[in-house]
Parts: sequence; structure tokens; C-alpha cells
Amino acid sequence: MFRHPALTAALLVQSSLASQLFVSHLSGSVYSLTYESRNNGNGSLSIDYSTTECGNMPTWLDFESDVLYCFDESYGAGVVSSFDIKNSSFELRGQADTLGNDVHGCLYGGSNGSSFMATAQYSSSSITTYKLPLTSNTKALQQVNFTMEGEGTDPSRQDAPHPHSTFTDPTGKYMIVPDLGADLVRIFAIDASTGNLTACTPGEAGAGDGPRHGAWWSPNSNSTNSTEGLMLYTVNELSNSISAWSVHYPASADGCLSLEKAQTVPTVNSNSSSSSSLAVKAAEVHVRDNFLYAANRNDQAFGLHQDSLVTYNISSTGVLDFVESTNAHSWYPRTFSISEGGDLVAVGGQTSSNVAIIERNNSTGRLGGLLASIDIATPGEAGQEDGLSAVVWRR
Repeated sequence: MFRHPALTAALLVQSSLASQLFVSHLSGSVYSLTYESRNNGNGSLSIDYSTTECGNMPTWLDFESDVLYCFDESYGAGVVSSFDIKNSSFELRGQADTLGNDVHGCLYGGSNGSSFMATAQYSSSSITTYKLPLTSNTKALQQVNFTMEGEGTDPSRQDAPHPHSTFTDPTGKYMIVPDLGADLVRIFAIDASTGNLTACTPGEAGAGDGPRHGAWWSPNSNSTNSTEGLMLYTVNELSNSISAWSVHYPASADGCLSLEKAQTVPTVNSNSSSSSSLAVKAAEVHVRDNFLYAANRNDQAFGLHQDSLVTYNISSTGVLDFVESTNAHSWYPRTFSISEGGDLVAVGGQTSSNVAIIERNNSTGRLGGLLASIDIATPGEAGQEDGLSAVVWRR
């Protein structure tokens, strides 16, 4: 069949590739979004469907093996939920009641690395584990409560231990828990068969750092579980910095992983100042190839309600070198996620309550322009526990 050249060109320009994302909002809903990328460089975002079956304050999402896990921060009584993504809808797979206050969580243990779940309770100074799959009869497997003597360097934020996230090391044998209140990076050895966690000696962050989240890097990028030269990078919310940690593994199987702090670099320009009376707070960190990215909330470095993402190069020995600061196209970017292909970054603005898609160059690691943006539910209030809470790509 003959097709006019001009028409053929037009069809090529209009062709697109769709990707799915999941977003949570602290008003009580979880959304499925579609990002459609076109050959001409433009893109679009649309909301496909949503659910309210993750409690009153869905605060964090984790997507593993085609299952979406959702963590509810509701104070005093919450839920953890899992969803199958089928037939253009969220199908509740399992749900368990919790004591609430969950701000983050991850899967770990078992033969597949996803037989148990660990959650972090910021306000109640604890972490809690559960055996999967989740059901209405699921009870806590283990709860570890943290204490500290006296207040930290920042008494308003460090009045008690405040674990902010849980994640495993690349081998799956250890659990890492950054503790914002105690200025510690807590370490636990994992019993893969029982899910039991045993405390190791924690890494000591700088006074007043307030470690929040973390990301791993290995010089051997072709091996997902290589430990040689492995580095851990933590984003520090209170000091607005990134700390690089050398990782040391034990000689015996029953030993403990240890961390040695090697470098700390700022995430914000010391000469910059936000137009807001509220503090600037570093929020999230991710590593892709030999580049590290961190989000700054409320620095408004690119104008009113336009915060920044910062990029660092990672040397062959794990040393960080600042590359650039770019527009996050959102206010209070609490969360961001890099696509599986590495060419897109989804940024979730908590207070602006929007998802912004930004291009990323896989070769240079640099972030480019805004490709699409969409508002989700209602905006939040600066400095409050409302607005958009998490965004992840479907992989």
C-alpha cells in the first residue's frame, strides 16, 4: 500500500512509548499514571485509576515482582498493603493492621529476597518486621525499639531516635536503617530463613547530620551483588549533605557488616537562601551508573516554589564531585525515581503535589528539561505532613 511521505513522517513523529508510574498522596489515595513519550521530545502524563485501600496516609511505595507495596503513616493505627496490577486496576492482594507511624519499608530475606517486610516507624522510634504474604491475620514478627541518652545536636528534630528508612545491602544479608534522630546508620544481620534481625555496630554520622535515606554504588557495575569497592551514600536531612561510607564485610558468615565514613559533601550552596522562613531539607538520594542524585526541599533555587536536584560524579574510588544543580520543577521534592532505561526521572513534589518528568542523559548523567507535569489531588502546605508522598516507576 502506498503511503505519502509526508503522512509517514507525521505518523513517526506522533508515535509514542508509554510507561506506568505509581504515586501516593497523604490524603489517602494511590494512583496509577501513564507517561507517554513521543519522538518529537514532548511527553504527557495522565491519571489512569486509583485506590483508597492503603489507609488514611499512604506515605511510601515499593514495587517488586509486579506487586505494589504501600505503607501507611496513620498515627496510632495503620496498614501495610500489597496490590496486584491487573485489568487496569489495583487489586488488593493482602493487607495487615499495624500500630501506625510507618514512613518507609522494604522487602528482604527468604530464598528470593522478598519473603519478609521491614518497616520504619519515625515517631515511635522503632522498626517492625512481618512475614509475607500479608493477610488480615498477619502479626508483627519482630519489633526493635530504639533509645538514646539525651537530645541530639538539633533538639527540635533529635529529641529521640527517628528511623527514617529500611533497605538491604546488595547481598541481601544486612539491613540498613538510617536514624535521623540518633545520627546513626543502624546495621542488622538478617537471618534469611526466619527473618530475624540482629543488631550490629552502627555507623556514626556527624553530629546534627540526621541521616534519612541511602543508596549503594559499586565500581563493578556489571555485578549487582559485588562487594569489592562497595560504597553507601546517605542523604542527611538536617545538615543538607551526602555522606559516603566505605563498606567492609566480615571474614566469617556470622559476622557483621561495618561502615567507615569517607566523605561528606553539601547538597545546597552555602551562599544560597530560600525565600521561605522554613528550613531547606535534603530529602532523597539515588545512584545510577557513576552518578548520584539528591533532592533539596524548599531551597527554591530556581524561583518561587521551584526547588533543585543536585548531581554528583562518582569517581572510580567512590569519591563524589559536584556536577550541577538543576530545576526539580516541583516544590518540596520529597521523592524521585529513575526509570529502568535511565533516560527519565520522575520527581514528586510534596507541597506542589505534582509529578514532573525530566529527561536524563545516560552518557553524561546530566538532567535536562521538563518533559511533562501533572497535578495530583490537592496541594500540601509547606512544612506539613500532607501532599504527594511517593512516586515509583513500574519496572
